Amino acid sequence: MGVISNNNLDEQLFQRLQTSRNVLVRLVRQPWLWGIVLLASAVRFYGSTVSAIWCDEGSSLMLSNYTLSGIWFHAAHDVHPPLYFMLLHGWIALFGDSLASIRALSVLPGIASVFLGMWLVRLIATQRAALLAGILLALLPTAVRYSQEVRMYSLLGMWLIAATIALVYWVKSPQKNRYLVIYTLLMTAAFYTHYFTAFCVIAHWLYLLLLSTRNSVAGALIKRPAWWISNAAIVVLFAPWLPGLADLLQHMDELKAGGDVGWESPVDARALPSMIWQVLMQSEGTKIPGPLFWLAPSVLFAGAVWVAVRDNTPYKFHALIVIYTLLPILLIYAISFASPMFIERYVTFAALGLPLIVAIAVDRLLKHRRALAISVFALFLGVECVGLRGNLTGDVDRFDQLVAHVNQQFLPGDRIIVSDLFWYFSYVYYNKTNVQPMLYTPPTPEGLSGRPTAYGFGTLVNADGAKIYVDHLADLPAAQGRIWLVSSSVQPDDFAPIPAGWDKTQDLTINDTQVRLYLTCGADNCGRDPKGSLFDGSVHP
Repeated sequence: MGVISNNNLDEQLFQRLQTSRNVLVRLVRQPWLWGIVLLASAVRFYGSTVSAIWCDEGSSLMLSNYTLSGIWFHAAHDVHPPLYFMLLHGWIALFGDSLASIRALSVLPGIASVFLGMWLVRLIATQRAALLAGILLALLPTAVRYSQEVRMYSLLGMWLIAATIALVYWVKSPQKNRYLVIYTLLMTAAFYTHYFTAFCVIAHWLYLLLLSTRNSVAGALIKRPAWWISNAAIVVLFAPWLPGLADLLQHMDELKAGGDVGWESPVDARALPSMIWQVLMQSEGTKIPGPLFWLAPSVLFAGAVWVAVRDNTPYKFHALIVIYTLLPILLIYAISFASPMFIERYVTFAALGLPLIVAIAVDRLLKHRRALAISVFALFLGVECVGLRGNLTGDVDRFDQLVAHVNQQFLPGDRIIVSDLFWYFSYVYYNKTNVQPMLYTPPTPEGLSGRPTAYGFGTLVNADGAKIYVDHLADLPAAQGRIWLVSSSVQPDDFAPIPAGWDKTQDLTINDTQVRLYLTCGADNCGRDPKGSLFDGSVHP
């Protein structure tokens, strides 16, 4: 069936098409769908191995190295549920831990989300709207970015879009409880992936509450026992994790002290439009002229509200997509005035709805205001392309080159000390020396211990703390020693003061990190390799 463009399409026929069980079958038979899936795959796989592993990704890899029971324990002390790390554990066992492999575990859910987004729009709107939604979702910069990180955000988006599809099917056919069973399993998987699934739950309940104001069969859905049983089942299935979550909440002060939570910047009035620019352009909009900075996000929000208000269909599915998208963003923004958490990756699952809303709006406008519809689509697509270009051509973190330099120059007996957990996890991933790097943990200015606590990132290193923590560089034995110091290149020096008698022989800076090689004894004693030749101090990035 071709793209639906007949302005005189009979509404009753359209409704029959939408409620047909063959929507998915007809959709997957469209050549354009697979072209869009190919486009989504290309932009997500392209460049997915260029940037080095960063701190959060490194922590994912370190956590996934534990057994499943170990992942359960350490994730309970971390700030995220365990499902993604368990999946990563199994993925690495099957496909290895190469950069291409581990990032593919995020790329694939990202591609699946594009397919699911088209399926969802096809269920609630025309085939043309599904086509437009697929194009815009395939190129959404924030979706592309977090499809290339070894983190759970791409997976979360896939679960929640799929759960929303299951909800749509159930609303259309409430007598078929199998859709609620699927919904329950998907939402449970989402909760075990990220706690912010709760915002999607609120959105779904608000949508059903909206339906309850209508005098129709759909208005009674929120009262159906099956819906309540489904949500109760989600709680029961998530219950095994609740003790760990409660324990984590009791130790929130330790998480804040370690910088695992509470590091986010406070929000202000500009934070909301800035987030929209970040999602669409991968830029906070600081260089955008003031009127445009405020106008474009305002028009986008107003357009979304227009889509919801003008939805006169019995099930108000367009309003569902608007609620799914805007409610989590607005709630997280509002909560951030008390406890900052308004970070792009935290709202990416909701931002996946923006292309769907624009596609539905453009599809409507094409019937009566064709020029305006084409302009809206072209502008949104153009902004996305600017953001996507920034993703593909922006600054690339080459921390891997710094570690490769140490791997190349490393001699038996060398010691490696990393100044901060932010670099430590990444270093461990690239380390090929078979020597465990140490972590610099100087006391705070108040004289308190600088070592990580047992919560947050600290849970991943505390077990080996006796071996890896270095509170004072001067405590290290000086004789027969070469020490590599890895730190930020931004002043002040993380390791200052360097002990007297240490002789720096190398200093390599890449991006915002540096590695320095110090001899803690005379070159005649510790500057020779195992074959007896004097190390020449040359640098080979």
